[in-house]
Amino acid sequence: MIIFSRDAEADQAFLRDVLGCPNVDAGGGRLIFKLPPAEVAVHPTDGADIHELYLMCDDIDRTMAELRERGVEFVAPVSEQPWGALTALNLPGGGRLALYEPRHETAYDLPEDLS
Repeated sequence: MIIFSRDAEADQAFLRDVLGCPNVDAGGGRLIFKLPPAEVAVHPTDGADIHELYLMCDDIDRTMAELRERGVEFVAPVSEQPWGALTALNLPGGGRLALYEPRHETAYDLPEDLS
């Protein structure tokens, strides 16, 4: 995954300092971040191809409180969806990240099929 940003240094600092993501310098100050386990979903569309980034958490209220203590401002109230509780925050560079607590079975901890 690559996030294209109008202020890459600010977004890197946010991921490193606010979200606490471990990282390595890939050269020239370009940081590569370790992320928690991830999932990918593919949804149909008749419009333009878009991609969204959703961070998952176990407890949305607790996670939001922890992030607020680090200065994060949420730009959407928590909404209850059939698949989970959802909110969003803006990155310093202008991008948006969604944060959600899944209410569905998750795939990130499924064993790999090595057959």
